[in-house]
Formats: sequence, C-alpha cells, structure tokens
Amino acid sequence: MASEAVGARAGRPAEATAGGPAAPAPGTGGDDLSVRARADGPASPLTHFWSRVVGAGRANEGLRADWQRQLTEAHAACGFEYVRFHGLFHDDMFVYTEREDGSPVHNFQYVDALFDFLIGLGVRPFVEFGFSPRALARETETVFWWGAHGAPPTDLGKWSALIESITRHWIGRYGLEEVRSWYFEVWNEANLWGFFHGTRSEYFALYEATARAVKGVDPHLRVGGPATSNFVPDERFGGEGEDVDARIVAGREDIDELDWRPVWMDAFLAFCAERGLPVDFVSTHPYPTDWALDEHGQGEKLTRGKDATPTDLALLRELIAKSPYPRAEIHLTEWSSSSSPRDHTHDTLPAATYVARSVLHSLGTVDSLAYWTFTDVFEEGGAGEELFHGGFGMITLPGIPKPTFHAYRMLHALGDELLGRGEDHVVSRHSANGRVTALVHHYPAEETKSVPASFDGRETAEATQGKGHPRPLRLRLEALAPGAPFRVEVLDSGHGDVLAAWRALGSPAAPTREQLAHLDRLARATEVSTVRADADGVLRLDRVLSPWSLVLIEQLG
Repeated sequence: MASEAVGARAGRPAEATAGGPAAPAPGTGGDDLSVRARADGPASPLTHFWSRVVGAGRANEGLRADWQRQLTEAHAACGFEYVRFHGLFHDDMFVYTEREDGSPVHNFQYVDALFDFLIGLGVRPFVEFGFSPRALARETETVFWWGAHGAPPTDLGKWSALIESITRHWIGRYGLEEVRSWYFEVWNEANLWGFFHGTRSEYFALYEATARAVKGVDPHLRVGGPATSNFVPDERFGGEGEDVDARIVAGREDIDELDWRPVWMDAFLAFCAERGLPVDFVSTHPYPTDWALDEHGQGEKLTRGKDATPTDLALLRELIAKSPYPRAEIHLTEWSSSSSPRDHTHDTLPAATYVARSVLHSLGTVDSLAYWTFTDVFEEGGAGEELFHGGFGMITLPGIPKPTFHAYRMLHALGDELLGRGEDHVVSRHSANGRVTALVHHYPAEETKSVPASFDGRETAEATQGKGHPRPLRLRLEALAPGAPFRVEVLDSGHGDVLAAWRALGSPAAPTREQLAHLDRLARATEVSTVRADADGVLRLDRVLSPWSLVLIEQLG
C-alpha cells in the first residue's frame, strides 16, 4: 500500500517495545491527548466521503503526462474515486464548432482521450457541464488566464443537443451501466459574475434544459446543481444578480456569529420542484472564508472559525432533509482552507491538519467533500512563479507531495467501521480483517480559526505554524491479540514537511533536478516505527506530539 512506500523511503521502521516511545516529560504543555478503544467494541459504518471526489483545474490539463502521473499516484495512495474539472466544452477541447451555415459540429476526440485514461485508471469523471463553447457563448473570455467563456449559451436548443449528443456518445463508448455511475453537474459557481455573465433565472433555465437533455437519454443518469460558491451570511445573492450593497462586512470578532447559508440553494430547489425537474444531488462549495472569487476587493478576506466546515455541512444536510428533495445526495464539489490559488497556507503542515480535523468532525453529513485540487498543474491564474507559490494542489508541479497529500493518504488508511472518535482522533476497524487503525491530529487550541490564508508572502502561514504547544499523547487500544504489531507514522514539522526542507535549501524558486529529487525524498520521509501490544493484548503508545502533527496507527497483519 502507498503508506508502506512512504515508510520505505524514510528508512527501515524501528521496532519498539510494547510501551512504545518514551513517556512524555513533565512541562510539555497542553492537556493529555487521550485515545482509548477496544478492538472488539461495537462499531458503526465509516464512509470515506472525503475520498469520493477530488478536484482539478480544467479538462485540457488532464491530457498532460505530469497531470496523469500525479492522478495515478493520488488515486493509488488516497483512494479518490471521481475527479471533477472545469472547461469540458472549452475551445482547447474542440468539442463544439459551427460551419458557415450555423450547423453544429460535435467532436469528442480530445474528451475521449481524457476519459479513456480516467476509466482505464479506475477513476470516474464527475462531469461538470461548462463553460460555453466559443461558438455558443454570449460573451467570451470572461474569467481565468485560459479565457473561459463564462456566459450562457445563446441557443439552449443547440446546447441541449450537445448535451444529448455527448451523453449518448459516452454510453456508446463506455456502456450504460458505467455512465449511470457518473454524476452530471450543471456549470460552476454561476452566482459569480466572472463564471456566469447572466442572471439567476438564466442559470435555472440552463439547468432545466441540461437536466431534461440528460434524463432524455436515460432517466437513471444522475444530474444536479447549483454548484454555487461558498456560503454567505447575507442577501448579496438573494436576487437575479449579486447585490454588492447587500453584503455584510464581517469583523474579526463577530464573523462566526453570523448566519452562514449556502448560495441559491433554497431558490434552486423551489424552482426545480415547481417545474418538476430532477435533482439527484445538490452541490455547492463550502470554503471556510468570508470571500469568494470576485472583483470587488472589499473587506479583509477573513477566515471563519475552525468548526465552519462541519457546521456548514451539518446545516446543509438538515436543509436538504427538509426540502422537496430529501433523498438528494450532497456533493461539495470544491473545498479547501481558502478559495485562493495563491494562498501560501496550502503548502504547509497546518493545511494538512486542518483537512484531517474538518473531515473527521464532519462524519455522516455529506456524500462527498472534494478537495480543490490534487495537483499544482493548474492554470486558472497562469503558472506559479516558484515551486511553492501557494497553489491549490496537494502535489507540486514537479510531483512532490505536500502535507495535505499525506493527510488524505492517512485518512484513506482508515477502516470502514467506526469504533470511536473524539476532538482530536478517530479509531476505526476494517471489516474484512478486523484490524484496527487510528488517526490522531494535534490542531492547537491557540488557533481558533480555520487556518488563516497567507497572501503575498508566507508571513501569516509561518506565524500559524508557529502557534501551539506540544501535547502528550496517551493511546490505549485493548482486546488485541498479544503482541499484535502496529505501524506508527508521524507527519510533523521534522518529518514530511517539504516546505521546511525547501527552506533549508535556501528556498530556490527553480530547484535543480538534484534538489527536486532531494525534496521529493524528504517530502515522503514521515517518521515510521513499529510497536506491539503487550502480553495482555493492550497497545500502549505514549509520546509527545508537536503542534500540527498527524499520527497514523495501523495494525499490521
């Protein structure tokens, strides 16, 4: 498995005695982090919703060899089942053009090349229908370096014919049962002007046309929306377009006292119910911040509290349960600590701990929470100016894993049965073999927010990683076989923190090949050891955890 490969790069695991590492010394700071569970205890299902879907930039990037190599690794190590990206109908995919007489030409060769790779890898497309092809776009090049045509199609009839044509093409190429396992999402963040130069009603009409076209091919295909941007605490999106005057300017102290709600969700569901439209799933993007991608530049761009994501997901679950579509799945098709592709926090250890904490505090709320994105092969704002530029990816452009990659790899190692959880941990069991796996995280109490964004430099990111005090971990797993072996893997500031290794090289903006190989080796060098249960079948693990640490404890065969 992938975690074994990481350990191998770190060196041969050291065998420890039943007591594990030395007990923490007095005065290490913080309360004990206590974990107790029985291997034979009652359990509930543990669904890996965090690895259901992962994001990527745009479709054409998926034709690159480096993108494909990185998705192959991310799928194998982190278990991602679906990938979602923009730009399926963009000009560089050559999907739709028109002859001089206005008759459409559909060309799916580039899409076939990408989807053939995905299906062959074992990753399914989470299809985002958008943006408009140039020949259909009411306005062109509205957003991104690559000039996405974020405007409604001028002819919904031609749009619907394109949707029907490509859907039938996929069924013919991959089979009906395979395509029934996909998801079809209509557009991306149409509430934001750059992504959709139109009104809310125009988006709803686009959704209706698209949903009817999909279901017209096969009623069992899954379609949904509205794919809106992060939650807001006001009525800025309450009408046909964004009303800047309706924005609440949140303050640093009162931001978490506001009533944060998903954008357009109530109006979208009401419209669909009134029109008798299918909604197999709902989607939105719960970034834990007070801003989305816009052109206003207002406010301080503040980060919400560390419980923003679990709170938002629980609220959305309740909202859907009471809606006209209570059985709709919930897919959060973009999520990260912030919606900026130049946030230096994305490269850091705190980002990984934030991911683990948010996910484990959100169990049982949604069907997927898609990290945006798996790779820094990502060109919405053009190329990053240096290796670590705060890009969304959990893997850098040259393929070096960041701490968030380790977080998802560790989460993937958990079992499918939940034995117990607490503020800082989860204990699971694998139903297939009864082995126990635990994951512990040290998100320091000194940081009350979701990891704050760090723009224009790394100052805020460095200050965040400097917060907190060590905490003693005292773990007890009972009802094990005597001498049962466990692998203990630690991600912390000294093990697997590639940014620290990069700084030690002098922070080269364009590292040499030798330096990249060195950084890749250190990025994968988490601390690995082996401990065993005692003669009574109890695993005792006592050690000190530094702030922002992640610890994976896996029972071996």
